Amino acid sequence: MSKLQRYIFLSLLTAAALILSIIEGMIPLPYIAPGAKLGLSNIITLTIVVVFGFKDALLVVILRCILLMLVATNPITFIYSIASGIMSTVVMCLGLKYFKRLSLIGISVLGAMTHNATQVTVAAILFETFNLYYYLPILSLVSIFTGCFVGYTTIFMSDNLSKTVLKLGREV
Repeated sequence: MSKLQRYIFLSLLTAAALILSIIEGMIPLPYIAPGAKLGLSNIITLTIVVVFGFKDALLVVILRCILLMLVATNPITFIYSIASGIMSTVVMCLGLKYFKRLSLIGISVLGAMTHNATQVTVAAILFETFNLYYYLPILSLVSIFTGCFVGYTTIFMSDNLSKTVLKLGREV
């Protein structure tokens, strides 16, 4: 895959992550835990971590957060999004590198838990109260289920990308 093809493909993945974030904001979820989401854009992030690596994944996360703020949210939401996106990407990359026995599902659950812990930490700092950490066990339970969903979907996507698009890119 040439450098130009790589940038074009990463641009498409950034657009896909942005669209998934916007769609996710429109999905009415049962009131299990306020702020709990499916993490659909993390499918793209973890796929990029697996296929392209840390730097590209971090670039896509930062671009997605900035674009999402400009299109659909506000600066306060951006603070939560950028901090948790960066931290979960770092943890997923470290997990992939150092925890070889963990599957992508386990890596995804680690990323989801890190995402929630970072958001609670940012909220605790912004609201100057640590009582919000009582909410973390509920979010951690939700992140197990969302992390499994994201992990399964990432396995499917990365397998299909390596068989189709990336294989075609090597032949050009």
